[in-house]
Amino acid sequence: MPAHSPQSTVSPQHSHSSHSASSVTPAASAGAAAALTISVDGKPHVVQATPDTPLLYVLRNELNLTGPRFGCGLAQCGACTVHLDGAAVRSCVLPVSVVAGHQVTTLQGLAQTVPAEQRVDGLHPVQHAFIEEQAAQCGYCMNSWIMNSAAFLKQNPHASDAEIRAGLTGLKCRCGTHIAILRAVKRAAKAMA
Repeated sequence: MPAHSPQSTVSPQHSHSSHSASSVTPAASAGAAAALTISVDGKPHVVQATPDTPLLYVLRNELNLTGPRFGCGLAQCGACTVHLDGAAVRSCVLPVSVVAGHQVTTLQGLAQTVPAEQRVDGLHPVQHAFIEEQAAQCGYCMNSWIMNSAAFLKQNPHASDAEIRAGLTGLKCRCGTHIAILRAVKRAAKAMA
């Protein structure tokens, strides 16, 4: 992935309002950069991007949010996973214009999606469980596992081991920490129940 995508830049003006309004300027076309207001981790950001710029590039290169990572670029490995209105999506293939009017949550904002009494040391229960179970080895894939696990457990808080395995099918960990990852997800499920 290039260090800087020439397709998008952050506008020097950032809105400080607390609402999550998102918009695309009317003059935007598929090939022309336009001012886009996107809501990420509860804050609005104005960026200049072509509507088809992958959300991942805007998050990493323009907003300096390094939780989502570039892995395959084909929406297969999950390293780029973010939440769009609470659902896990692959940001490497999601055009930034699609998130207009929606809330994007990254790993950095995940803790804010649960009530304060569920947070442990300021972390989402899934993040805390992954630390407690020492689920990461190199850590490159952890964004994928944590974001997908959090979305899965929100929909399936009392999932069985088989349901957890099925719900996280397709995610990759080349270091082979799958057993520790499954322990972490089960620990998080108990904490969230």
